[in-house]
Amino acid sequence: MRCKRMSKGTIQVICGEGKGKTTAALGMGISALLKGQTVIMIQFLKGCQELASCEILERLEPELKIFRFEKSDAFFETLSEEQQKEERMNIRNGMNFARKVLSTGECDLVILDEVLGLLDQGIIEMDEMTTLLQSRVEEIDLILTGKVFPKELDPLVDGIREIDHLKVDNTKQ
Repeated sequence: MRCKRMSKGTIQVICGEGKGKTTAALGMGISALLKGQTVIMIQFLKGCQELASCEILERLEPELKIFRFEKSDAFFETLSEEQQKEERMNIRNGMNFARKVLSTGECDLVILDEVLGLLDQGIIEMDEMTTLLQSRVEEIDLILTGKVFPKELDPLVDGIREIDHLKVDNTKQ
């Protein structure tokens, strides 16, 4: 049974150089599922992914739906100029889908995984990201992930979690 919430949703950011941003966002997504909510994750710039991890995530459907619009399994920055051009069109389709989901309120939580990387790569501009965030139905919770959080978005978000890479010295005991 789906929980209907009438409270204001939040915009959360998970960023930093460390690993685990997607995992943290998925954890928040699973927490939402446990509350009877529906979750949509749209992934960008993910490159190669292990088939086993995709299969595990598919088991969470239909409550958690994951979408990838890119066709290549390679990382965006390693693609040829022609391949990047094609992937930019695919990414645009993903952004249009994200805009539709956020503006129609068809789920409780939206995770835009690595969406901040689209700014880093110059695939989208800051005004497009701002417009996307402002198009959100107020009740939807939104999670953005990526390495770099641009300070221009600070007034639009409710919370920022930064994950740093810590070097562990295993020689000391």
